[in-house]
Amino acid sequence: MTVIVAGILEFDAAIAEEALTSARAHIEGAYTEKGCVHYAWTLDPLNPGRVYVFEEWDTVEDLAVHLDDHWYADMRDHLGKYGLKGASVKKYRVDLSEPVYDQTGKARADFFTAG
Repeated sequence: MTVIVAGILEFDAAIAEEALTSARAHIEGAYTEKGCVHYAWTLDPLNPGRVYVFEEWDTVEDLAVHLDDHWYADMRDHLGKYGLKGASVKKYRVDLSEPVYDQTGKARADFFTAG
């Protein structure tokens, strides 16, 4: 089952960009791990100091390996050097995934492919 990790980290606005850009090696390293589909960390253009985290993992087991791997620990330690002010990150199990747009091109909020 796919797992999504999503949330926000808060840094002092003056150092958030440096904290994120200097983490590039850790982000690239996570992408080498089995089951890592997305590992995207981005600055919020409207909230200085806020970083969005978005990760997608093929399975719970793949995420578990990541959380026990040096790439995770290295990223945690790296970000800690920049005075993390707050964090709210959650994981989500995905039991159904489908496009937002149906076959006619209409954007839909309902889940329309699961008979």
